[in-house]
Amino acid sequence: MRKNLGVKSAIFPMPVLMVATYDENGIVNVMNAAWGMMVESNIVVLNLSASHKTVKNILKKKAFTVGIADSAHVVEADYLGIASGNNTSDKFAKTGLTAVKSEFVDAPIIDEFPVTMECKFIEYQQGEYGCGVIGEIVNVSALDKVLDEKGEIEPTKINAILFDTFKAGYYTIGEKVGNAFSDGKKLK
Repeated sequence: MRKNLGVKSAIFPMPVLMVATYDENGIVNVMNAAWGMMVESNIVVLNLSASHKTVKNILKKKAFTVGIADSAHVVEADYLGIASGNNTSDKFAKTGLTAVKSEFVDAPIIDEFPVTMECKFIEYQQGEYGCGVIGEIVNVSALDKVLDEKGEIEPTKINAILFDTFKAGYYTIGEKVGNAFSDGKKLK
């Protein structure tokens, strides 16, 4: 039996992406953005309205970073989503997090977030069905603690938090349950 629920945001999980920029004075601004995704292996799209301080900074600096929020920093990540850089000048400072300048783009990396995509701004699109920042990933950096013995990112070590659009909760990623592009071959 199924129950019709009407129109709802029903994609689960949504990543908790921490978008970091510098403003024109070099001040760090970070926002929590759940509405983002990869559209190519090196292209990120973030659905952000032009009113966000982060978008204003991206348009000025032509760069941004996207960090993956982890469970150890859920309080900070949530705060960076509920406080606006437009009216809270010391928003980032209140978190106690650490920012370092990217070697690849004019944007900060938040040191505590385990994986960060460093992005060059490509385009801002605004249309009837949404708006978005499009960026090209020019580098991905990761903390040593989330790498496996081959130096590759081990997803279960990230402790990434995921946003629940149904009840506005945060969850962590679970265990690996299969192998992409492989397990389905059993049915061929």
